[in-house]
Amino acid sequence: MRTGAVLRWVSALSALALVASTACAQENYPTKPVRFIAPYPPGGSSDVLARVVAQKLSDALGRQVVVENRPGATGNIGHELVAKATPDGYTLLLTTKSQMVNNPYLFKRLPFDPLNDFSLLSLIAHAGHVLVVHPAVPVRNVKELIVLAKARPGKLSYGSAGAGSTVGIVAEVFKSIAKVDILAVPYKGTVLAVSDVVGGQIELVFSDMVPAVPQIRGGRLRALAVTTGERSPALPDIPTMIESGMSAPLPTQWWGISGPKGMPPTIVSRLNSEIGRIVAMNDVKQRYNDLGITPMHTTPERMLEVVRSEIPQMAKILAAIGLKPE
Repeated sequence: MRTGAVLRWVSALSALALVASTACAQENYPTKPVRFIAPYPPGGSSDVLARVVAQKLSDALGRQVVVENRPGATGNIGHELVAKATPDGYTLLLTTKSQMVNNPYLFKRLPFDPLNDFSLLSLIAHAGHVLVVHPAVPVRNVKELIVLAKARPGKLSYGSAGAGSTVGIVAEVFKSIAKVDILAVPYKGTVLAVSDVVGGQIELVFSDMVPAVPQIRGGRLRALAVTTGERSPALPDIPTMIESGMSAPLPTQWWGISGPKGMPPTIVSRLNSEIGRIVAMNDVKQRYNDLGITPMHTTPERMLEVVRSEIPQMAKILAAIGLKPE
């Protein structure tokens, strides 16, 4: 056999061996622990949801799924890390509407492309927000808050989880509709903003349900309204913003799971199926309900459709309230 033919034969065998090895690795996935990046600090919604899913996913996969908090830059740091990771299924991401839909319009230099840098797996939850104030703030409802804010322009302050965070955008939409001047104070995560409202450093926040509900139930925060169309099962006595006299709906939040672009389809399918089983578990649904969050499960294709459809909607909202890229 000629040298050229031998080389081609060896090359073909090597390629077949690589394909077989890759297929075997995918079939046996996972063979080691899986990193699960939560792009916000511990205790917030993303962190809590990541830990609920990680525990169940560890059981389902037979390997530990380890939550790793990577907060900063309104979630961009954690998302950039995952976007640049090896797409082998061993690095996953708890993503949100804030990074995938909001941030492209609020950062001049986004270190990732929401539509092209990730393998989307499934949406896992959606929820509204709850407007809370420190108990010392002399208001009992939204109308009284608006009256107080108009009487003290620029004197009240609200917590924001950064420029692109949905909690910050909700507050800015509220300010625009109510025509009030309330100062934004940025934080690395909603849980930190909630802590400062509890401590009296700031007066209010449009919080995710997860960090706020325990504080409301403990009497450390006063809830004025929820931003969902209907009252929250977690806070049935708290009116909606529409019931409180607001004329327009406010943005809501969703959470999903993704990985780096190029993950093997077999692994994407496996993870999507496991996520579907997890969010349908009775104890998980009860945990979600206690936190004021609604479970979801979608195909990867449907998750992509949601992101694509909401991007232009958010562009209109941000233009209307005058938020510009930083």
